[in-house]
Amino acid sequence: MNLVTDKTALRARLRDRRRRLGAEVPGAAARAAALLPLERLPPFAAFSGYFPLGTELDPRPLMLRLAENGATPSLPVAVSRDEALEFRLWDPRDGLEPDSFGIPSPPAWADAVVPDLVIAPVLGFDRLGHRLGQGAGHYDRTLANLRAARPVFVIGLAYSGQEVDRLPVEPHDQRLDAILTETGYIEVG
Repeated sequence: MNLVTDKTALRARLRDRRRRLGAEVPGAAARAAALLPLERLPPFAAFSGYFPLGTELDPRPLMLRLAENGATPSLPVAVSRDEALEFRLWDPRDGLEPDSFGIPSPPAWADAVVPDLVIAPVLGFDRLGHRLGQGAGHYDRTLANLRAARPVFVIGLAYSGQEVDRLPVEPHDQRLDAILTETGYIEVG
């Protein structure tokens, strides 16, 4: 098997695991949000979450906590299937509209935001900060672009049961700086 085949098979197993965890661990999103040690984060003025799909751990409790502390919230928008994501100001009072993947996102008229902190969805993670996503590479491209311009802190949000011993990685894969789960906060060294 090659690395791509390994990742594809692993994604299928981890999707099944995440579906199970979504049913078995109610309230995980709120517990995770409460466990984030704000004092251990680098300074940030703007952050991005994501709109949860399926059984992805819902970042909205965490996003509300960060916004209550004065940071500007945004959501990612896929303007095309092949480009990096862009970020737009998220105001919960405004409606969302589908992006190029059909994911609810801030409308085109919403202000652009460059986040200092990114909450990333996770299909699987390891303690080295490797993240397995859905496979389209959007977060890897986006994080590489952000990090080329300035520091950005990336937190993977996941159920603790999504942890694996070691993920297969490729040169373009972007590492997480920390992982937040319903059982705790994991800093990556």
